[in-house]
Amino acid sequence: MDHQEKRPVTALDLVPQSPPSERTAAYFAKCVEKLGLVPNVLRAYAFDEAKLEAFSTFYNELMLAPSELSKLDREIIAVVVSAINHCHYCLTAHGAAVRQLSGDPGFGEEIAQNWRAAGLDAQRTAMLDFVVKLTERPDTIVEADRQKLRDAGYSDRAIFDIASVAAFFAMSNRVAAATDMRPNGEYHSMAR
Repeated sequence: MDHQEKRPVTALDLVPQSPPSERTAAYFAKCVEKLGLVPNVLRAYAFDEAKLEAFSTFYNELMLAPSELSKLDREIIAVVVSAINHCHYCLTAHGAAVRQLSGDPGFGEEIAQNWRAAGLDAQRTAMLDFVVKLTERPDTIVEADRQKLRDAGYSDRAIFDIASVAAFFAMSNRVAAATDMRPNGEYHSMAR
């Protein structure tokens, strides 16, 4: 057992419903089937099934539902926001997703450490310039910032999705930091 497995999922003493509802048990079983694990973020929210459902529904809509943004683009946004916020949980979990979706462990590390060194095309660079500004200085976003995205080929719907994914991870990073949420140990070795 490594040091990750010995630590609780969060620093908070929040006890999940025991046993979990049939719905939660089925959701966790689906996670194991598709991912090989139940992400600790879901375990962290499981103390309150209404919060777990709200988090999961919004996450699945943003990250998995049809969008003009590829799943890889959405994961890249998650990692860039998480790098700005120094979120250990999300950098670990979503860094693994970038490595997996891109098929390139080096690319995944570049995105996590310094996305500007990753050799991105002009469209992704425009997307991430917007994401960085939105994460660091949201009060400075103006029409010219949205227009730069349109000029790079993004529709208004895609701009909404970019902003929504960035905002979701800003929130998630703060919850993870506040609770000392620990990533699943399996993420560290995925897609390497």
